Amino acid sequence: MAITPQWKDELRARITLSSLVMRSVKLTRAGREFKGCCPFHGEKTPSFYVNDAKQFYHCFGCGAHGDAISWMVDHEGLSFMDAVKQLAAEAGMDVPAPDPIAAQKAEVRASLIDVTEAAQKFFAQSLGTANGAAARGYLQRRGLSQATLREFGFGWAPEDKQAIPRALPQFSEEMLTEAGMRIVTDSGEHYDRFRGRVMLPIHDARGRVIAFGGRILDKRDGVAKYLNSPDTPLFDKGRTLYNLHRAAPAVRQQGRVVVVEGYMDVVALAQAGIAEAVAPLGTALTEMQLEMLWRMVEAPILCFDGDAAGQRAAMRAITRALPLLAPMRSLGIVRLPKGLDPDDLIRERGAKAMQDILSQPASLIDTLWAFERDAQPLTTPEAKAGLKARLMAHVETIGDGDVKALYRRELSERFSAFAFPPRPPRQLRAGPKEPWRGASMSPPPRLSEEARARLSGLMQGGSRQSLLSATLAGLARFPQEVERHAEALSRLARHQPESAPLIESLLEFAETLDSRSPSAIWGDHGHPAPPADSPFAFLREGTEAGDACEELAEAVSLLVERPALEAALAATIARFESDPEGSFAEQARLRSQLAAVNERLKHFGRRKAAMAAHEGETPRPAGTD
Repeated sequence: MAITPQWKDELRARITLSSLVMRSVKLTRAGREFKGCCPFHGEKTPSFYVNDAKQFYHCFGCGAHGDAISWMVDHEGLSFMDAVKQLAAEAGMDVPAPDPIAAQKAEVRASLIDVTEAAQKFFAQSLGTANGAAARGYLQRRGLSQATLREFGFGWAPEDKQAIPRALPQFSEEMLTEAGMRIVTDSGEHYDRFRGRVMLPIHDARGRVIAFGGRILDKRDGVAKYLNSPDTPLFDKGRTLYNLHRAAPAVRQQGRVVVVEGYMDVVALAQAGIAEAVAPLGTALTEMQLEMLWRMVEAPILCFDGDAAGQRAAMRAITRALPLLAPMRSLGIVRLPKGLDPDDLIRERGAKAMQDILSQPASLIDTLWAFERDAQPLTTPEAKAGLKARLMAHVETIGDGDVKALYRRELSERFSAFAFPPRPPRQLRAGPKEPWRGASMSPPPRLSEEARARLSGLMQGGSRQSLLSATLAGLARFPQEVERHAEALSRLARHQPESAPLIESLLEFAETLDSRSPSAIWGDHGHPAPPADSPFAFLREGTEAGDACEELAEAVSLLVERPALEAALAATIARFESDPEGSFAEQARLRSQLAAVNERLKHFGRRKAAMAAHEGETPRPAGTD
């Protein structure tokens, strides 16, 4: 077998890069990384960093960058295979035997690169001829300098079906076709793929020409404005990012990578001094391209046009990225002013305007929330429920459990704040005996003895082992949160009738509570403060209100989701005989969701117990009612 990317990933994972480098370079700990003086150029101030988590070293002084294998090649002077063999021996891995088929494919790719490199020289020369005058005029009107044209290798494909074989007679018709330069019809006719187009070479990560993109000068009916090479043994558009080989050094210096929609946008940004830009090639971002971007930075910035098409492109990218999100792996989103692409913006407002926009990207979750919130009018309860359903459907696609839980909580809180905005605070009038904090209303009515008893039970936590009782006690302590969760609590009461009396009591008396008093209930009622030794943060004195309310929201979510899923599962099982196939699939989905909720419950309880133990309290499990 060949040495595959997967095998190399396994090798890197088994090697601690910092230990390897420290054999010859003195390194010191710097946060999550190690730093030292670069061995590739003389320096007195350390600018050489090693990151074990990301498995690379980088020098901000000379730009040296690589992994364990390249360290052995560049620093130790070994050949690639010798470096691989030495590292494999240290890692306890066997080096794969050579694969004759893979070797043959590599030889084919090498010969095809000869074709594309030669074609690039021909296109570049053609741009300087009399036939290239119209193309030169077009590029001049686009404001591209001669330096930019040379750097990006602009060329011209003549309006001639047989220009390529005449210019490259050293290559066979089969090779020209396999490299994507020629097209063969069903009748056996051969002709050039690119004709009458401004040409741009597409490179691989090593800077070798592997494909081309061509743009027509004038709009013509039935003719694509942009045309890329087809997939070939050299070129897979889903695994290639335009300009990656040039952008990589700038990405390492700037700490960001900007993804635009097309290669002319990349060129415009580069000419404006923004060299860290790349672009997909005629398709939406693929999973492989996202992985390539995340290997460079934690949050690539996606830049989209400000029109409806740009907004749809942003959502396609977000939808593609959600299942792949992980800790320290996200996206930033910027949208340009409506009607402008990067080239237009730079020409009309200057490079600084573009830099200002790129410096303030929106987060992925902000963009997702805004898109779904604005997708349709939300004037009815049904429309608002539709918004929540769409948001939660996105959340369910996230693969990482921690990220999914945080997205669920954050989007649920945003939805609650949007759908159930807080009522204006009640204005109270000062009486002769009590210092009311308002000036227009009477104090709340005194509670009956029964109500006082029930609320006192809530404030004391009810059953100390009960998450439900603790949550209701927390809501009594922070009554401004009751209305926010009223709908969820009502659903819980329907699914769990034994909880209904306590929930109804809380909802009934919510407006008589006041979080500003020491016990969260009007002082003259004499209710006790919540227990100081509670394992729940939202019941402990001294907990910040924001932290308490966040934990309360998570507790309510856990309480409501589990019985709702159990009820749905029971209903699905009941219809098994009438719809076995549909019921079985739905059961699998619901059981998976129920397992996820149970896992959250387990961790919720453990986390609170650990917190209590850390603070010197007696930990108690969180029960689930």
